[in-house]
Amino acid sequence: MASDAAACASRGHEVQQLAARTAACVDHVDAVLARLVSVELQSWQSPAGRAYRTSLSLQAASLRRSRTALQEAVAAVLRHARNVMLPPGRPG
Repeated sequence: MASDAAACASRGHEVQQLAARTAACVDHVDAVLARLVSVELQSWQSPAGRAYRTSLSLQAASLRRSRTALQEAVAAVLRHARNVMLPPGRPG
């Protein structure tokens, strides 16, 4: 039984590390979004500049949706980590 508990704890720790790496991805996305916003705020007057800014806006919107999905993934992985740490036969 002690070895089962140790194995569960070890697997749970590995899954928690995965959640931390996924959360770090959310932080990277936040940094990219901040840079995109700063570029979007530049006032390009040419048609090409406006088109570029529009393209950046679309990319930022897509990145925001991806960020939301990553946040949901972090929550799911953390839930899984809690379940993995339970000894076999115990409901989560």
